[in-house]
Amino acid sequence: MTSGSGGPIRVLIVDDQAMVRQGFTVLLGTQPDIEVVGEAKEGAQAVAKAAETSPDVVLMDIRMPGVGGIEATELITAAHPDIRVLVLTTFDLDEYVYDALRAGASGFLLKDASSEQLAEAVRVVAAGEALLAPVITRKLIAEFSRLDGRPRSPLKERVGDLTERETEVLALIAQGLSNGEIARHLFVAEQTVKTHVGRILVKLGLRDRTQAAVFAYESGLVRPSGY
Repeated sequence: MTSGSGGPIRVLIVDDQAMVRQGFTVLLGTQPDIEVVGEAKEGAQAVAKAAETSPDVVLMDIRMPGVGGIEATELITAAHPDIRVLVLTTFDLDEYVYDALRAGASGFLLKDASSEQLAEAVRVVAAGEALLAPVITRKLIAEFSRLDGRPRSPLKERVGDLTERETEVLALIAQGLSNGEIARHLFVAEQTVKTHVGRILVKLGLRDRTQAAVFAYESGLVRPSGY
């Protein structure tokens, strides 16, 4: 896996702890297809570094002094739609995961992940896929249920732009299913599912399938009470 430019995947590491930044830099430095292009210790610096280094993926800590990870994620993804943000957290039940996903993150990873898990997560997110495992999807649903779960009318209207099959695929994405699982569920080829997913993202103006999942809940297409 390489970046869109054909070279190694460019990564920016953001964490307020120097040892964490150094550790991730060392771990990723062993991967021939990944290059660490910069580090930042807080959100404002991360925004500036992202503009300066043009990374493919930002490893973003949530809890930092000053500008936090959620605000930095929102600023970076708004200014640079092609940059993917992979949120780093110490706890798998982090209360801010939902906010981070809404801010534009493509997924999240525990800080104690192995070097193999870290590298694979970077590759998955760089490829435009979602790092949103079923267990995380369930937490997303639970968090949405805890918050004001009323669908947003403008988003609900945009669902009407989708075909019946695209709407079905979007609902399955929101349940955390992979393209292969969706293909088996609908009895179609996986390439057909990929085509549907691509059209869904274009029609709704979404960055990736993680944002598609968030959209599905917020538009009311998928209701938490159904799971």
